[in-house]
Amino acid sequence: EESDGGYWMPLFVAMADGAVFDDDLKAKITAAIRSKASPRHVPDAILAVPGIPRTMTGKRLEIPIKRILLGAKPVDVVSPTSVDHPEWLEGFSQYARVAQ
Repeated sequence: EESDGGYWMPLFVAMADGAVFDDDLKAKITAAIRSKASPRHVPDAILAVPGIPRTMTGKRLEIPIKRILLGAKPVDVVSPTSVDHPEWLEGFSQYARVAQ
């Protein structure tokens, strides 16, 4: 959610070793989403991250990441000991600072 009532919907992509994150890949992702889902599902931004943090049971941290993107500190939304890669959370904080 944005302060003006709008929304910004990013898509975070964890790259495989050796894969290249470039405009060509972004275009392929956008085209796949547009054709397999719908144009309204196309994200506002496609951003590379080292990985998607998960709980120890394997669930993605969607709500904590959303809160981090809204400006919360990672330590305030999730216990680092409950995350498989807590170091990845800082990357989402960096995107929050850029987006504001």
